[in-house]
This record gives sequence, structure tokens and C-alpha cells, in this order.
Amino acid sequence: MRIIGIIPARYASQRFPGKPLADIGGRTMVERVYRQAKKSKVLERVVVATDDERILREVKRFGGEVRVTSSRHRSGTDRVAEAASRLKIPGDGVVVNIQGDAPLLPPGMIDRLVKPFLAHPEVKMAALCCRIKDEGELSNPNIVKVILDKKEFALYFSRLPIPYLRDKTLNFKLSTLNYYKHIGPYAYRKSFLLKLARMVPTPLEKAEKLEQLRVLENGYRIKMVKTKYDCIEVDTPADLKKVRAICV
Repeated sequence: MRIIGIIPARYASQRFPGKPLADIGGRTMVERVYRQAKKSKVLERVVVATDDERILREVKRFGGEVRVTSSRHRSGTDRVAEAASRLKIPGDGVVVNIQGDAPLLPPGMIDRLVKPFLAHPEVKMAALCCRIKDEGELSNPNIVKVILDKKEFALYFSRLPIPYLRDKTLNFKLSTLNYYKHIGPYAYRKSFLLKLARMVPTPLEKAEKLEQLRVLENGYRIKMVKTKYDCIEVDTPADLKKVRAICV
């Protein structure tokens, strides 16, 4: 099975313009993400997908593989889909969408994410989740929560704490009711990724601003893979300071 990692990288971020080129200990963020992804045991290639000449030049400078994509994409998923459509990957091959703002990405996250595709041909899309251990994360709308069925497929994603505890005698630390947050990269069969990119945004997706709800609303399933890994994502300059402190 062919397994390709694609890193969508755009310069014109509203919250943090130029983020992929931010310096972290002498290396740009996009270089750090690329080098971490290359350490994965399952990826045969890693490709950066961008619409910006500055990012293109930077990836070429450090010797990475890069593809130029349209500047009209609404999301990283659309950018990854365009890049995947131009690569020689069979329909049942796996494309891993690696977020370009995770410079501390543990390569083991990617390896674990891909496992369901190797064992279950029917899996079309997979994502990672880990236990929420801090009540502050549970109430933080920037932390996306997910609830699972008994076969560990996603039932729903939300920015609110789910499930809601109607019985207030229960509490966050209840061992039989675990809270999970959605983290890190996505993986798809190439054929499903191209289909997803053609789907129009759905009502729940628009309400929560969560693209993965488009998959559920259209009747498809997302296999969730539990992991102990977590990863700091750089959404703001304040996040960048935290990562720089770690990379000193």
C-alpha cells in the first residue's frame, strides 16, 4: 500500500501571517514539520503543498519535496486533495494530511494513525484522539472534543464538552466516562479524500467550524485511533514562544 504525507502550508493566515516561515531555533516551522514527518516509519514520501512563492523557495532550500497548488482553496484539506490528485497514488492508497503548524510532531503519531488502513480495507478516514486530563481543556472551545462508539468510530465532534453530564453527581474524573480531544493529522484513502473535497460545507460544519463534521453529516465514518501522544500546535505568536522555549 502506498502511503504519502502531505503538509499544506499557506502564507496568508489571518491569525498568524507567514507562520510556516517563522523561525524556531534556526529552522523554519515548515522545515521542522517536514523533518519530523520524514522520521515516520510508514511514509514513503513527504510533500509540502503551497500556493506561496516564499514557502516554495524555502522548501527547496532545505531539500524538501514541494508542489504548487491553487490560492483559492478554502481549507488545508482542499489543498492536500489537489496535491494528492497530481501524485501517482492509487485510489486505495493512503494520504496523511499533516498540519503545518505542529513543529514538535511525534513521528509515532503518523505511524499509529495509519494502522487501521493496513488492517481494515473498509476504513476511508482516520484521526487521532487522546484522553483529556485537564478540566481546563474540557471547557476550552479551541480544544475539539470527540465522542466514540463502541467500535471507536466518531459519533460527533464539538467545541463544547461532550457528553453533557445531566446528573451533576457524576464528575469529570469518573473512570467509566472518558473525555477525548481530537488531535493531530488526518488520514484518508485517496479516493475518499478527492470525494470529500467535492462535498459542499454542511450545516453542523458551519456551526462548529469543524470540517470533520462534513464527513459525518454525509453519512461516512471516521475511525478514531486512541493515542498517548499529544502535540502543541502553533495558532498564535504566543504559541510560537512556547515552542521556541522547548526548542532552545
